[in-house]
Amino acid sequence: MLNTTPTKTAPFRPSLNQTAGGAEPSGRSTMDALKLLGEQLQPQRRVVHTGDRIYQAGERFGNLYILNSGFFKIVNLSADGREQVVGLKFRGDWLGFDGIAGGRYACDAVAMDTGEIWVVSYEALLAACGAQPALLQVLHAAMSREIANDRDSLMSVCTLPADARVADFLRYWAQTLTERGMRADEITLRMTRAEIGNYLGMTLESVSRALSRLARDNVIGFATKGRRDVQIPDVGALSAFVQRCLAPAPAMLQ
Repeated sequence: MLNTTPTKTAPFRPSLNQTAGGAEPSGRSTMDALKLLGEQLQPQRRVVHTGDRIYQAGERFGNLYILNSGFFKIVNLSADGREQVVGLKFRGDWLGFDGIAGGRYACDAVAMDTGEIWVVSYEALLAACGAQPALLQVLHAAMSREIANDRDSLMSVCTLPADARVADFLRYWAQTLTERGMRADEITLRMTRAEIGNYLGMTLESVSRALSRLARDNVIGFATKGRRDVQIPDVGALSAFVQRCLAPAPAMLQ
């Protein structure tokens, strides 16, 4: 993501791919989708730990990966060799779509904590989709969700001021957990402040200031001294905070 300072803001709108109860666009929940994939594909299950890379940029493409538990970040290397976080993955998300077109993965997929991934051969998946239309529907829904998430992330960086970006990031994290049936009133950030800034196109200091402002406004709280455990009593308050950041300043009386 580019580190840009917006000169004009567009009206903030919630993600178009957000649906109640964690349902896919097809109406299938994350749990139902995982159950179908497990039964029909019988994927290889693999436990991962913090820092594990399941594939790297340039590696030959052959498998797709489904995240059953844990969190992943998707990383690109910039021209000067620095890591750039370009995506976040949660339970039920797929990894590896970027390798389909060119036959090689374009990014690194790095685990942010202990979890489990399911390894699915792409060729086997295509064959199974031919026999099971429901699998093809799940695959298309996952691709559509990734496109929508990438669009929303770009819109946040290009149109939101710094404090609103951090608020929207927390809203997205909490809402994603809620949609997957997980606790969202207190979340553990699996990223450092520097990584959050890298993802949002901000400096570490700007991220820290934004979090402090959110805490002062009682939108969030911190459960530990390390400030990695963030309390979010009302996800809607984060959306309201973003809207306030976008509201035009009142005109000064002459």
